[in-house]
Amino acid sequence: MTTRLTEPGAPRSDAAVVSPVRLRRRALKVTQAELAEATEVSRQTIIAIEQGDYAPSVFLALRIARTLGSTVEDLFGAAEPHTGGSA
Repeated sequence: MTTRLTEPGAPRSDAAVVSPVRLRRRALKVTQAELAEATEVSRQTIIAIEQGDYAPSVFLALRIARTLGSTVEDLFGAAEPHTGGSA
């Protein structure tokens, strides 16, 4: 499962897409507040990341992944594989 980031105000299907960050955090029994403190951001930032409203910087994504004992790819990987077309 992956997180789908949406434009502000765009409808989301929360039931269809569950954040890997939220799943991992809950599996480890870590609260949003604890994760926020460990990664030096606000709880609101963690909420926004879990809801798909905010894409963290590479540095924050690394801190979150390390704190949760995971990888950036597992927590923030693309929803669909890249097919390798030209940019």
